[in-house]
Amino acid sequence: MPKQAGRPVFSYRLSVVHFWALIATYMWAGPHHLHYTALPDWAQSVGMVFSLVLLAPSWGGMINGIMTLSGAWHKLRTDPILRFLIVSLSFYGMSTFEGPMMSIKTVNALSHYTDWTVGHVHAGALGWVALISVGAVYALLPKLYGREAMYSTKMIEQHFWLSTIGIILYIVPMWIAGVMQGLMWRAVNDDGTLTYSFVESLEAMYPFYTVRFLGGALFLLGMFIMAINVWKTVSGGQAVDAKVAEQAA
Repeated sequence: MPKQAGRPVFSYRLSVVHFWALIATYMWAGPHHLHYTALPDWAQSVGMVFSLVLLAPSWGGMINGIMTLSGAWHKLRTDPILRFLIVSLSFYGMSTFEGPMMSIKTVNALSHYTDWTVGHVHAGALGWVALISVGAVYALLPKLYGREAMYSTKMIEQHFWLSTIGIILYIVPMWIAGVMQGLMWRAVNDDGTLTYSFVESLEAMYPFYTVRFLGGALFLLGMFIMAINVWKTVSGGQAVDAKVAEQAA
């Protein structure tokens, strides 16, 4: 982020605190994945507490990254690589808020084993990890191969929008489907029998799975575009952007 934005890190001290706080506390948060299992109750409670503690350093790192753009927000209009980085930080903040909330036992009682968890995980995996990695590749690859820039900035722009829209279409249906699953699974009749069978709950998920598939397909298409852009850059092809075309004319 600092290199691409041409700005210093907002707070070096905060970045150090962020790093060591994650190292010290993240290992204790694992039990929040095992609520309502055979894991001892005290271990589940430890996982919940440390998950809530993690909200502070996680958001400290996210805020540090976003505030690094102070004085350079205008670059987002013309730099799609910077958009990858800033959107990834936004997803990081969102998923690291959602995770601690889902670790609370009363919330987890509804979300456990549902597609809400799938939506949460992919908000982090695709929205944070994938986008920050893609942005880093776009920023570093030309330097690694001695190129002035990626083959096509327009293709980076296309990749950004396909990825962002694809992630949203992927995770939002999973959030909705997950809450619906949790409510259907816990619904009971007056005589104590389940209101819905598992098959009925699965059938209710079909529309959401269809939208999820569309979102995943868009994200995958964006990665194919990236692969072409990377190959053209590495092979030494000339950029095809409008600006370069104007200069050549």
